[in-house]
Formats: sequence, structure tokens, C-alpha cells
Amino acid sequence: MKKAILTIAIAVMGFTAAFAQDSTKKIRRQMPTMTAEQRAEKVTSRLEKQLALTPDQKTKVYAVELENAKKMEAWRKADHGDRKDKMAERKTSMSEQKAKIDAILTADQKTKMEAFRTEAREKGEKMRKGFRRGDRSDKAPVVSNPPAQG
Repeated sequence: MKKAILTIAIAVMGFTAAFAQDSTKKIRRQMPTMTAEQRAEKVTSRLEKQLALTPDQKTKVYAVELENAKKMEAWRKADHGDRKDKMAERKTSMSEQKAKIDAILTADQKTKMEAFRTEAREKGEKMRKGFRRGDRSDKAPVVSNPPAQG
């Protein structure tokens, strides 16, 4: 009788430990594959909403974004043998694109665009710092069954 009770108790503890594991890990969602035209259209529509672009500005921005999207697509498919040279090339390409977009915008739109860029830069730096150090102090720990108060 004692052996049966002991066996049942060990089985219950084993099942409890097995089910106590946190299985609520986030599954990384696969990004949809978009063509260069779709990417350019998405960016252009976002800029149109944020900066109130005129129809003429919208067509010019779309052309610049389409050119950039095609470059990015080719860059992703290319051999990444010498990464430093490739990154330098990508950086110059990005600065050229920024200059082309800024040439299309009005002074008021440029200030708004610069504010968006600054905000994105800060957000990216914050994200990189968190990943680099593994610091997740701004998030509360996940507790599946918090202890009862009382």
C-alpha cells in the first residue's frame, strides 16, 4: 500500500513539473514576401499620410522608392563575401536616397521627415542596446501562475 501511494505521489509531482513549464513563448512571425513595387508603394503611401504629399510629389517619391527597393532586392540576393565594402556601399546608397527624397519635399515636410528619422534612429538604438546586453529590465517578468496574495 505504501509503495502504491509513493508511486502515485511521484507521478503527480512529475506531471506537475512537466506542466509547470512556460509554453507561452512567442513564435516569430514570418514576414510576407513583397515585390519591389509593393515595397515602394507601401513606403510611398506611409509617407503620403505622414507628410501630406501632393500627387506630383507622390509619383516622384514612388520612383525613388522603387529604385531603392530594386537595389535592396539585388543587394539581398548578392553574394555577401566582403561585408564591410557592401555595408559602405549600402550606406552611400541610403544617403543618396535621403538626398533625393529631401529634394522633393517642401521645407515643412523636411522638418517632419527629419523628426520621423530621429524617432526611428532612437527606437533602433534602444532596441540594439536591449539585444546587445540582453537587458530586458523595462519589461515585467512573465509569471504563469502568480502566487495568491493574503
